[in-house]
Amino acid sequence: MDRTKIGAAAAIARLDGWQAAPGRDAIVKRFAFADFKTAFAFMTRVALKAEQMDHHPEWSNVYNKVDVLLATHDADGVTALDVDLAHYCDEAAR
Repeated sequence: MDRTKIGAAAAIARLDGWQAAPGRDAIVKRFAFADFKTAFAFMTRVALKAEQMDHHPEWSNVYNKVDVLLATHDADGVTALDVDLAHYCDEAAR
């Protein structure tokens, strides 16, 4: 997987609803679900994919909302890995 830094601006140009994180080269998105159970199921699906990719999100969950922040730590910014995981998050949220 490509860990070449592309930057948040290039990433969000290829994504729907993602934004640049304030103060760092990262991308963020809030996902809202019907209830906690559905939000937790989303997190489980993404966690399994992240483990398979060896690329893990920073995230938080409050009831039916999941805030996801993606950046590649060893590249000190956004890479194609983040775009791939963001696309997966979007698919998993459907």
